[in-house]
Amino acid sequence: MKNKSQLKLLLEIFTVFFKIGSFTFGGGYAMIPLIEKEVVENKKWVAEEEVVDVFAVAQSMPGAIAINSATFIGYKISGKKGSLVATIGVILPSFFIITLIAVFFSRFQDTPVVKAVFSGIRPAIVGLISVAAIKVGKASIVDNTGILLSILSVILVVIFDVQAIFVILGGAAVGLAIYCLFPERTAKILSNGGNKG
Repeated sequence: MKNKSQLKLLLEIFTVFFKIGSFTFGGGYAMIPLIEKEVVENKKWVAEEEVVDVFAVAQSMPGAIAINSATFIGYKISGKKGSLVATIGVILPSFFIITLIAVFFSRFQDTPVVKAVFSGIRPAIVGLISVAAIKVGKASIVDNTGILLSILSVILVVIFDVQAIFVILGGAAVGLAIYCLFPERTAKILSNGGNKG
């Protein structure tokens, strides 16, 4: 009976991530709102604060954020097997689609219909990424330090072209410094973050 329920859960994880991989254009960041909607709101597998942490860790690791996030979330839900099926689920649609594109797209990429389709898809992707940024921001920025770090991060990446990994490591260093130097403030920040979820 336990094996049957475990198999059902694994199938559900695979189906959810296959759907996410199938219906999200524009790469990992465009998948973030869909991942959040499915695993936090619909399935309630992960809390909102946890999924924000998953996105932060997934971004700081090598590889695509969507695949890393699927791996982390799958592991949280059902261990190594969950991790494996979530990763396969999110990768398979892209694999199939890219294979088809490799075979057929070069023949049709310059046709007016294909150009028109992509001219509509691109702005929609920007919208999805913006929604993801707003949602993650609401859950992550809980005080003035968070606001300051966010603004500083944007300036470093956009104006000074600093690599994202260094910005993430810098943010981690600031968080660690606040934790060591101002433990009461850290407790307040964590408490506010928890109340937002």
